[in-house]
Amino acid sequence: MPAFSKEEMLAQTLFVSAPGKVILHGEHAVVHGKAALAVAVNLRTFLKMAPRNDGKVSVELPNVGARLCWETSELQPLVVAFSADQTESQPPSPEQIEKLKEFAGFTNRAAATQSLATLAFLYLYLSIASKCGFMPSVDILVWSELPTGAGLGSSAAYSVCLAGALLSGCRVISYPLEEGQSVGRWPEEELAVINSWAFRGEQVIHGNPSGVDNAVGTRGGALRYQAGKICSLKSVPTLRILLTNTLVPRSTKVLVAGVKDKLMKFPAIMEPVLTSIDAISQECERVLEAMAARPSLEHYPVLEELIDVNQHLLSVVGVGHSSLDQVCQATASHGLHSKLTGAGGGGCAITLLRPDTAPSVVEAAIRDLSDCGFECWETDIGALGICAHSPQSLKAEVLKVFNGK
Repeated sequence: MPAFSKEEMLAQTLFVSAPGKVILHGEHAVVHGKAALAVAVNLRTFLKMAPRNDGKVSVELPNVGARLCWETSELQPLVVAFSADQTESQPPSPEQIEKLKEFAGFTNRAAATQSLATLAFLYLYLSIASKCGFMPSVDILVWSELPTGAGLGSSAAYSVCLAGALLSGCRVISYPLEEGQSVGRWPEEELAVINSWAFRGEQVIHGNPSGVDNAVGTRGGALRYQAGKICSLKSVPTLRILLTNTLVPRSTKVLVAGVKDKLMKFPAIMEPVLTSIDAISQECERVLEAMAARPSLEHYPVLEELIDVNQHLLSVVGVGHSSLDQVCQATASHGLHSKLTGAGGGGCAITLLRPDTAPSVVEAAIRDLSDCGFECWETDIGALGICAHSPQSLKAEVLKVFNGK
């Protein structure tokens, strides 16, 4: 690593963002060795990291009502648990997590979003501080467009932003924003470093994550996940969607167990269903690559049919819900096609919008979904992964939060 002074390392305010994710196809089948397609959704988490000169570290997370501040001298004793030789390939140890919980005053059962976000920050901050040899005194503010607990990768986007900002601020990796640029992206080898550290943050929060969410947040676009292997699709189009949160809570663990139970009871019936879901993922991947190579409206009817068929198959395996049926019916009345995304049993749904879908149709669909009591956003999938921003490139809403207004 180049020999920079502390002042040189943290002389500027950094702005970064990372996207959330949705599963396009392959839910539940992926648990049984089939392929799933995960795509970046352009609802983003934004982070501002500013230097301070009073020896304090502060973290503000307005989405979860957290405001934390420590003296770096308070954190210094914890560094002994984080060797300078520790690399991003080493998972968090139970001893490290216990020390962080004890320091933060959390019980072993503490699993609230705020508590887990604090632990992830402390783990990444101390790990990266041990690598660069000093405790950076910074203000960090993180604000997100992503709802928490909705299966949209909000915790991964948070971990990706933290890893990117801390690694760049401490000059473990570069900061890719050139003077005059609006948005910058890290080179591939540095994205790999960000992704590895973000995965460690996800392990702190979730214990045994797949690595899909942080990979999507880091790299963006779309990726295929199958049997533990993650592969980025080379080129994907940006697609307009409506993303609807039914606000119906569900347990992923219970839903996964229910599908497994059906598979064990009726293997001759259920295995072909999962094989069909796998075939949908593969066909969708082929169509997306064809669209990226030669954009054309002719691909949309195929994507819409795949959405309809997969929604029916997911209902067959037992992860549908009346709220998701409402989404499908409400959007179908406007000629649009929807399916659940994620675990099902409530949660979120996606609706494909063609490029030529009239604004009046989109507005009417959003109005009907809102009348059902759902939250709805118009956004894109296939979005960019982690980015560095100039302040001028940030949305007014984000700047308002960052400027404290």
